[in-house]
Amino acid sequence: MNCVIGIDPGSNITGYAVVEEVNNKYHVLTWGIVDCRKLNSISEKLTKIFKTLSSIIDEFSPRSLAIENIFVSKNVKSALKLGHARGTAIVAAGNKGVAVYEYTPLEIKKSVAGYGQADKEQINFMVKKLCNIREEIKPVDASDAIAVAVCHLNSNSLQQLIAAQK
Repeated sequence: MNCVIGIDPGSNITGYAVVEEVNNKYHVLTWGIVDCRKLNSISEKLTKIFKTLSSIIDEFSPRSLAIENIFVSKNVKSALKLGHARGTAIVAAGNKGVAVYEYTPLEIKKSVAGYGQADKEQINFMVKKLCNIREEIKPVDASDAIAVAVCHLNSNSLQQLIAAQK
């Protein structure tokens, strides 16, 4: 099974999705968020993210974790918190022996919507189309996590095609 966990990191809300590719079709096995908004300390938030993602990795045994790379932010404090959440997700994967891949927001949007400036509604629409999802994907962080996973699966398929040509 070619399965990946996609992560849209955040210190208050971290989106996650486990997506598998079978016969060039995407199947979303689970999606959701790690909601840390009611927790006070950064250590409580990071612990919750680590434990939740570790549990999901144990349950689905993905081959890889794909995560959105940090973009340049004007708010240094927010960027640091985002970095902590990213690091926690990466450590959860590394702790389980899962390979980690990083993608920029531009790469993710281009891969899913074909346009690097696509907005969240366009990404949500394309994720639903690509993965044949009929129900609403709420919150948007989960939709973004699906997009990260699909981006990785697209990238991985392309790399395999290139390797086969050599």
